[in-house]
Amino acid sequence: MTKKPLLLITTLFILLALVLGACQPEATPEATEAPPAPTEEMEETEEMVEPTEEMEETEEMVEPTEEMVETEEMVDLSGQTVVFWHVWGQGSAAEGMEKIISDFNASNPYGITVEGINQGAQGDLETAVNAGIASGDLPNVSPGFPNSVATWYNAGAIAPLNDLISDPTYGLTAEQLDAIYDANLASGTLADGTQVAMPIHQSENVLFYNHTWAQELGFAAPPATSAEFVEQACAAAAANLADDNPDNDGTGGLVHFPGASNIASWLFAFGGSFLTEDGAGYTMDTPELAAVAGFLNELRDGGCYFATDSFPNPEFATRQALFTTSSTAGIPFQLAAFEDAASTDEWGLIGFPGPDGQLAVNAFGQMIGIFDQNAEANLAAWLWLKHFTSPEIQAEWITYSAYFPSQSTTEAFLGDYVAANPIYATGLELAEFGQSEPNLASWGAVRGAIQDAFFAVQEAASPEDIAAILADLQATADELLAESQ
Repeated sequence: MTKKPLLLITTLFILLALVLGACQPEATPEATEAPPAPTEEMEETEEMVEPTEEMEETEEMVEPTEEMVETEEMVDLSGQTVVFWHVWGQGSAAEGMEKIISDFNASNPYGITVEGINQGAQGDLETAVNAGIASGDLPNVSPGFPNSVATWYNAGAIAPLNDLISDPTYGLTAEQLDAIYDANLASGTLADGTQVAMPIHQSENVLFYNHTWAQELGFAAPPATSAEFVEQACAAAAANLADDNPDNDGTGGLVHFPGASNIASWLFAFGGSFLTEDGAGYTMDTPELAAVAGFLNELRDGGCYFATDSFPNPEFATRQALFTTSSTAGIPFQLAAFEDAASTDEWGLIGFPGPDGQLAVNAFGQMIGIFDQNAEANLAAWLWLKHFTSPEIQAEWITYSAYFPSQSTTEAFLGDYVAANPIYATGLELAEFGQSEPNLASWGAVRGAIQDAFFAVQEAASPEDIAAILADLQATADELLAESQ
């Protein structure tokens, strides 16, 4: 589809005033059913007047007056329906989503109606969006993983948000923007500075840690460095090997799975990055990633990590693991496992420790983008997006969904929820250490290559073997990047 630039807000309001003077606004349409099945032909959208150089110069020279601001505030968006595709159609999250949408529809001063349409799982939603890009049958707003939104933007479907964010009437203040965690905001920022999405909320890839067992092993505090991590993991493995239960031999330390999310978490803690300095390419064959590989193989050689056939919630709850890696989305399942095991051990979330004491967590900022349609539709979509991601509403959403906030100001509205969920509170303390994975369109494929490479690292016998694996990973990442461009 053809991308149309977002007109400057002042020009929009002048055009709207002319239109409104000629006719009355249409009545607000009722919410419609889900969009019709995609057709083969792209639907054409109304072309908007391109601003001329003279118009832009005039707009830049005119200082906004009080009268102009009042005119902007009176812009009538009634009749605008914001179609919001999402993936929260079950359980308490569905209840929360319906309530937040209903409240917005009843109280927003713009006359906007949001129509929420559940698309199933995230994969189902992304399949629907990809089909919609081909047919032109798209929503106004949709969540997506950072690399997916970047792909949609490259296809000409996503509107850049920079002008909306900086708009003096409808945008975000400097304080509101600064409150968003850097890692979460960066997930929606392309290498050239284009903001293609905003974070709805976040999850974190963290370490689960058994405080009670660690203290019995002689450790008063969680590991502050990677060397201390090895010490504690190996002490737990040695304790299980030495006890009277032969069934737990070979367990006790870290439950390790070499997925890209876990490797990224360790890499961040070791001071590394998967991206070149300009954010446009990949860096895999680096000293930092080699150090992560060597660290993991030190755990391997000491018998201090092991694998499980499925999610290691039972193992962690029964002292077969001092550490496990998990998304914060796994907290409810781990709580249930401790209840099933009748364990009274105290446990919580900690960050991944690096050699120099740097802590890191992998921040999964789920993003929300606007599909580019026309200036009025984009503005209406932005006002819904801004409302949904505001601190008060984000806090309300969290009480239904158990996600983590993407901005520091949300925490002020979570007092009761945090008090009732102490494990959740330990995750809030880690938000400041969050770093984000790349949002390049090729990242999904590169993640798979990283996992394959670190399965191979598990079999590596020497630093030379690791170097060869990382060199191959670099070549693969470069090829995947080139194929996506």
